[in-house]
Amino acid sequence: MKVLPDLLPTDFDAPPSNEILLPHGIIGFSAYKRAELLYLPDHLPFLWMKLRGRTDHLHFIVIEPGGIVPDYEPELFDEDAEALELSTPAEAMVLNIVTLQSQDPVEATVNLIGPIIVNRRTRLARQLVISNYSRYAAHHPLVEKPQAPAFARSA
Repeated sequence: MKVLPDLLPTDFDAPPSNEILLPHGIIGFSAYKRAELLYLPDHLPFLWMKLRGRTDHLHFIVIEPGGIVPDYEPELFDEDAEALELSTPAEAMVLNIVTLQSQDPVEATVNLIGPIIVNRRTRLARQLVISNYSRYAAHHPLVEKPQAPAFARSA
């Protein structure tokens, strides 16, 4: 076993570089104030968001919607952008929670109304309802199902 003499015990308490801070938690899980974003190369574009509580952890599947959900353009209320200390739109990382229906990936939906917005610079994050929520759904199908052809009835 190698020993690293220059590593101080307090270094173990340093937040991981993929940690985000959620001062208000997320909807339904307000006690979880910190999360880690984890990924496996085989699972991209899906990421794991590991919410850390005082005694336990919860895992959510999230995606960055760019390139996956066509025409998704979430707009933030000014107060939300200020609370997240966003100076420019480029500082905002958008994460949407994915829900699997009975472990069938084709039935997966994504919440487009209540994304988690992360300030890339400060790692401060917040789940919020976007200002243009009426254009989107909370259960948007992740995979578009082909529509069955309409057959004309003959009398």
